[in-house]
Amino acid sequence: MVTVREATLQDVDVVYDLIMAIARHHGQEQYVVTDKNELKRSGFGQSEKYGVLLAEIDGKSAGYASYTWNYSIWLGSLYMNIDDVFVWEEFRGKKVGEALMMKARDVCKSHGAMRLKWEVEQDNHQAIKFYERLGAEVDVKGVCRWGVN
Repeated sequence: MVTVREATLQDVDVVYDLIMAIARHHGQEQYVVTDKNELKRSGFGQSEKYGVLLAEIDGKSAGYASYTWNYSIWLGSLYMNIDDVFVWEEFRGKKVGEALMMKARDVCKSHGAMRLKWEVEQDNHQAIKFYERLGAEVDVKGVCRWGVN
């Protein structure tokens, strides 16, 4: 059975391992510049900048979803922005991703937020089918990035 819970400070090593795993999965390890100390500082304490939902099966880490909160002036409401959703290969096909997304929806509702948003690569057809099966609408938009350092 899949259980999903909010990560705690004691989970930072697991969270970091999951971040690196999704980066490796996408061939993007070189873009991960955070470290465990930054994760501790930014995610746990008085001014948390992100949240992490951890999925477990029989006490083993099965996957995660990370998120931040944003505000939409059009909605006049908070919304959750999901950064990553990742499931270890051995747990794929066991409803872990669905459990993570349902928990994210519940967290969203508990904060009075009206929407979840996330990005998916246009050629990730399996993920798109999964998100559509959950009832998500997939928009085709460009994502812009502008480094300011």
